Amino acid sequence: MAASTSPAASPPRRSRHRNASPRRGDHRKPRPSPSPSPSPDRHADRRRRRSRASPPESDRRRRDPKPSDDDGLPKSGKVDDRPPRRARVSDGEEEDDRRTRRSRASGDEKEDNRRRRRVRASYDERDGRRSKRDRDRGRHHHRRSPSSDSGSSPDGRHSRHRRGERLDREERRRSPERKEPTPPLPPPPPLPEMIPGRTGGIYIPPFRMAQMLRDVEDKASPEYQRLTWDALKKSINGLVNKVNAMNIKNLVPELLAENLVRGRGLFCQSCIKSQMASPGFTDVFAALVAVVNTKFPEIGRLLLVRVMLQLKRAYKRNDKPQLLAATKFIAHLVNQVVVHEVVALELLAVLLENPTDDSVEVAVGFVKECGAILQDLTPQGLHAMFERFRGILHEGEIDKRVQFLIEGLFAIRKAKFQGFPAIRPELDLVEQEDQCTHDMSFQTELDPETNLNVFRVNPNFVEDEKAYENLKKSILGEDVDEDEEGSDDASDDEDEEGSDDEDDEEQMEIRDKTETNLINLRRTIYLTIMSSVDFEEAGHKLLKIKLEPGQEMELNIMLLECCSQERTYLRYYGLLGQRFCMINKVFQENFEKCFVQQYSMIHRLETNKLRNVAKFFAHLLGTDALPWHVLAYIRLTEEDTTSSSRIFIKILFQELSEHLGIRLLNERLNDPTMQDSFESVFPRDHPKNTRFSINFFTSIGLGGITESLREYLKNMPRLIMQQQKPASSESESGGESSDSGSSSESESSSDESDKKRSKRRKRS
Repeated sequence: MAASTSPAASPPRRSRHRNASPRRGDHRKPRPSPSPSPSPDRHADRRRRRSRASPPESDRRRRDPKPSDDDGLPKSGKVDDRPPRRARVSDGEEEDDRRTRRSRASGDEKEDNRRRRRVRASYDERDGRRSKRDRDRGRHHHRRSPSSDSGSSPDGRHSRHRRGERLDREERRRSPERKEPTPPLPPPPPLPEMIPGRTGGIYIPPFRMAQMLRDVEDKASPEYQRLTWDALKKSINGLVNKVNAMNIKNLVPELLAENLVRGRGLFCQSCIKSQMASPGFTDVFAALVAVVNTKFPEIGRLLLVRVMLQLKRAYKRNDKPQLLAATKFIAHLVNQVVVHEVVALELLAVLLENPTDDSVEVAVGFVKECGAILQDLTPQGLHAMFERFRGILHEGEIDKRVQFLIEGLFAIRKAKFQGFPAIRPELDLVEQEDQCTHDMSFQTELDPETNLNVFRVNPNFVEDEKAYENLKKSILGEDVDEDEEGSDDASDDEDEEGSDDEDDEEQMEIRDKTETNLINLRRTIYLTIMSSVDFEEAGHKLLKIKLEPGQEMELNIMLLECCSQERTYLRYYGLLGQRFCMINKVFQENFEKCFVQQYSMIHRLETNKLRNVAKFFAHLLGTDALPWHVLAYIRLTEEDTTSSSRIFIKILFQELSEHLGIRLLNERLNDPTMQDSFESVFPRDHPKNTRFSINFFTSIGLGGITESLREYLKNMPRLIMQQQKPASSESESGGESSDSGSSSESESSSDESDKKRSKRRKRS
């Protein structure tokens, strides 16, 4: 017990000095303080004390699995960070030690919190200094004079003003009264004042632009002229970009409705840019220029000048794409007779004067485009150009590819420029007599008048606009409509009855020559036929279509066309045609007309279409939907039939025999009331035609329907004899000489007939 209470047995106490406290984050594992090196006597005393107060060996192993060396020091080369092992003490001392460690840990936590607060305070102080420095720098930037301490300086006034504003805001915030509503913003200035230049980058919607143009009172002001110029530019560019071969007739009146006199520079610029962007539409742009040139020749001349200058510029710069586009434009202007053919020949002479691969290629393309018109207008000049091509080809100084191009050009010329027409039919809009042709040389100085592309204030703007309005009315014919409206108004004021009569007389009849309604009707019929499940549904839907008088024929034609387009014949079409023939006699008469028309044009049909049409009409004839007298249009002779018509007749009668049977078909054909209609199919006018008909039906397997015809052919000599007997009796009454002559003739004829019979028997 004395060893447990000795001061040597008590654990060493740590210093509470500030420097001895653990670092941040290491409070859980306190670092042991370095102890002085123990003396030999002290070691002996420690071993003695350990032997007395140490627990048993097993307990010590469980508590201390890694014992140190005998001297109490760690092994060499290793640093032991663990605290020194304490000796076994009493319960009171252990409680004191635990309380000391707990107070030490709480002190470490307090020290860490204190350190964190100091760091946060230093950060806040640094941020405050930085913001203050920024404010001082901004105040120094706004300061105008260096003397800041004078009361009359601008900074002093600004600071007092800001301080006053701050006080006013605080008073308003503290006062219980409500804030006064802020006054509304003043309306924005009118757009013409906002757009002193080129719209200032502001997008103006079309409806807003139209409203602005209506609201402007001064029509001669520069702002209004600027707005109308922008609208004119957009309109011309839009119309030129939309034009094509299909809608050019509709866009020309819209283009002429714009002020082309004022915007002639814009029009030429837009045409050239659009043609450069899409050279494939060059002929369309040339046709548009040709129409405008008939009304405004100066516009055509200006465009030609600019294209020629563009060509010269591209030729000097060796810009091949631009040169190809310019030459193609001039070629199509030559085709439209806007440019004289001398300009084309001069251009070819310039290109072929010093031939290179590119210049010869451009010349070949130019001749392909306008060679057809040059062949008609100047054949000698074109021949001279081809002689130059021949000389270049014989020289052999150009590339092989270009030589092949020249040879291809000679082949095109030999074919009379087939495949390279001068003007397409849909672009031939101007008569050659109405066209104004321009002639100029590449050697003369040309003025492109680029100032016409830029907006300029016109002092006579209102007068020029009125003059163009009158010119537009004279071109488009709107003055006639206005005169008619004025006369109608005057007559309404005078007498209402007279005005009604005049309106009835002056009422115009509108005729649609584009056949748009007819095309829509055919489309509806076709879709109805192809989308129906069976013939009953198709007939029900087709009868609901409202057909105007005279349009019934379109239904018959579409039904026959749909049937002929099928790969094989479908009974669906025959049943549908039969239903219409039974419903209305008009459709039956129309099918008769279709039969005559198809048989007359049967040589134009392919074999598949021919078979389908023949089976369709055979179905109508077999069901009595079509009268049999339509067969009278068929004349079965060797001279009146072709291979196609024979195939048609063959399929027609074979289908009838399958549908009716050979016996019933023979009865129908031998009906005495219908012999006049079948006389052309079974001719009896000449033995040659009779034999041809018999042989035809026998070859197609229908010889059974020719029994009556065979019998007629067999009895034909006897009938001839009977016809000749009355003639012989008349000759006997005339005299003996005539009797002898007639008897001799009859004997000779009988002998000839006997000889023919014997020959036939031998052949058979």
